[in-house]
Amino acid sequence: MEEFENKFAEYIRAKYAVAVNSGTSGLHLCVRTLDIKDGDKVVTTPFSFISSANCILFEKAEPVFVDIDERTLNIDINKLERKLEELKGNKPKLKAILPVHVFGRPCEIGEIVELAQHYEVKVIEDAAEAIGAEYLVNSKVKEGRKNQNDNKKQIEWRKVGTFGDCGVFAFYPNKQITTGEGGMIVTDDEKIYRLCRSMRNQGRGEDGAWLQHERLGYNYRISDINCALGIAQLERIEEILAKREKVARIYNEKLSVVDELILPHFEEHKKISWFVYVVRLKDRFTQEDRDMILRRLKEKGIGCNNYFSPIHLQPFYKKMFGYREGDFPVTEKVSKRTIALPFFNNLKEDEIDYVCENLKEIIEDTGFSSVTEFIVFTMRTIASGGRIKEERLTAEEAELVRERLKKLGYID
Repeated sequence: MEEFENKFAEYIRAKYAVAVNSGTSGLHLCVRTLDIKDGDKVVTTPFSFISSANCILFEKAEPVFVDIDERTLNIDINKLERKLEELKGNKPKLKAILPVHVFGRPCEIGEIVELAQHYEVKVIEDAAEAIGAEYLVNSKVKEGRKNQNDNKKQIEWRKVGTFGDCGVFAFYPNKQITTGEGGMIVTDDEKIYRLCRSMRNQGRGEDGAWLQHERLGYNYRISDINCALGIAQLERIEEILAKREKVARIYNEKLSVVDELILPHFEEHKKISWFVYVVRLKDRFTQEDRDMILRRLKEKGIGCNNYFSPIHLQPFYKKMFGYREGDFPVTEKVSKRTIALPFFNNLKEDEIDYVCENLKEIIEDTGFSSVTEFIVFTMRTIASGGRIKEERLTAEEAELVRERLKKLGYID
């Protein structure tokens, strides 16, 4: 385990690394180590895997959501600043910002750290999906952690996870590298490091003495077997990331001709670590359209899914905080239209072709752009078992509607 921690810290360029049994465990330990507790507030995104908000609830603190930027899908930096300004009167209840590098794309972490310093709050980076992703630091962006004393160049690439007070990575089997299950906390703060080491192992002291527990802790240990796998994977990290970027670029090239899709884009000041490849349908498509496309892709043997569902609309969040549709409109709009396509290191180009060709065909069937009143007549047609009042459509258009409905499985 120690070897894995040391090699990971060296790769990320952090002083310390603490291996744990999952990214969720790592986030929880960071929240607890920063003394975030009952009644405190932590600002984060509603567009993420649910653990980035749940880890705040574990300590009875409140996740305060800020909507996302529609282009990057990360927390919107302008809305974040407005929210921090709104909450500053709640000091000392406002304790931290927990930004997420969604899908391996760095958020505006440099600006977030500047805001955190201005409002005197901590930063926990959720880099669970972003091992190896980098952010370009320039003269407009401050140094990062307050406790860093080493002099940095004015312009440099820095790996995400190293900007905040602490950062967390995850090694679930769908991640860029895997330990079967596992996670890693990174920090330059010795106090955070020592507390996380203790609490992952039932609160034991530095000497690890058997049955001696200095504080409340947890069974968040990771096994040496998992760590051995992590060491082997880490040795191949650059090869793995390069392969994944190649797959993403091939997808982008082949899908660039599909006008109905919004593709992930590249940014000059960010290096993406491709966790998943997610496209979006344009606004004229509904969630029902997206779900139908997913169903038909799966019928073709193509593994796909929506990514993510809004956290604030999860049943227990609605019940606990009273959230409802419309609270975070960008997150909701994006979530209704995302399609995560098959994505792994050694995906072959002919397999990508198969995915892209089927996706194009299904989208074309879904668009129905040649029948202007299709939506109204679809509802009537399904309700009537396939009979169409043709006085509002030509016979040719009516037949087209009927044939496409059959193809989609809505009528016999």
